[in-house]
Amino acid sequence: MLSRRTLFSVPGGDTVQLGKTAEYLRRLGVSVDVSTELEPSFRGYDLVHVFNLMRPQEVFLQVRKARLEGYPIALSTIYGLYTEYERKARRGFAGLVARHASPWEIERLKVIARAFASKELTKGSVLVATHGYRRLCEKVTDMVDVFLPNSQSEMRRVWNDFPPSVGKAHVVVPNAVDLAIFNPVRVHVPKAIEQFRDCVLSVARIEGRKCQLELVRALKGSSLRLVLIGRPAPNHLAYFDQVKREAGDQVQFVGQVSHDALACYYSVARVHALISWMETPGLSSLEAGAMGCRLVVTEKGDTRDYFSDDAWYCDPEDVASVRVAVEAAYASPPTERLAERIRREFNWEKAAQKTLDGYALAMAGRARP
Repeated sequence: MLSRRTLFSVPGGDTVQLGKTAEYLRRLGVSVDVSTELEPSFRGYDLVHVFNLMRPQEVFLQVRKARLEGYPIALSTIYGLYTEYERKARRGFAGLVARHASPWEIERLKVIARAFASKELTKGSVLVATHGYRRLCEKVTDMVDVFLPNSQSEMRRVWNDFPPSVGKAHVVVPNAVDLAIFNPVRVHVPKAIEQFRDCVLSVARIEGRKCQLELVRALKGSSLRLVLIGRPAPNHLAYFDQVKREAGDQVQFVGQVSHDALACYYSVARVHALISWMETPGLSSLEAGAMGCRLVVTEKGDTRDYFSDDAWYCDPEDVASVRVAVEAAYASPPTERLAERIRREFNWEKAAQKTLDGYALAMAGRARP
């Protein structure tokens, strides 16, 4: 399994997805190793599984080497552009540029910026700068044997943006919840967390596209207590500072916590809100839902594929919409319907089996070296 170089130093949803997929595949008897190298050795393996089409600066090099050496390739796409956020909500010079650039040029410039600001300069980032973001993504989709999107709507985005992907094999592998951790029956809440009982909780890396600032503004002046869990993204420290400046006394910043502690926070929360500019659908929403929270989610992305009519939807650029959704969710009576459906349909055992189905398709279409 291969992913971005910052997979562990800047953890995100893809970090959990890769780690849990590997863990549960091993339970099915699959031997799995994880690497963030750009061009590792594949000797002794049957298949290469790459994650995150949004990072062609790494994925292209990883996939190209696997293709040249004749290995079957599976790709967990995790694909969804944040063009709307970049154009409507990104601040400063970057936002000005985004409003006059194509989606692909925006992404190319972001790769270049990360190469220097976050010390991510690699051969892959140079290729994105010189050949273009979309061109490298398209080459990746041309070389892959099977796609493993998190939803059918995500696969449609890949088809729409990259024609070489059309007609190739794909298996929808749902994002999932670790039921050994996120199970209300097994959670014991310590006194330090009990103080947050009936709060509005939001678990996400703190950055502009996750819309914590809009959530703070939406609840300003209300009686609802807001708890934010997550650390700021390295390139969004100014945004984090603004969120803290605008947060009132009813907002608590907890920082990064372990998954075991997260289960405790979900257990005491009444509502979980993840109102990002786009989600596919957001692991924290699934985890919170499995723990019995009412969910407020963005209407942008793939959330309806997962939550259907069992969540409250809002427009992240409309603060009034966010407040209405949160207050409606908070006032609603508890129900087990969503939690039961998440535990039944969106668990890692099922995700691992679907991944293994994808591997079979990839290997059937390409002989082992």
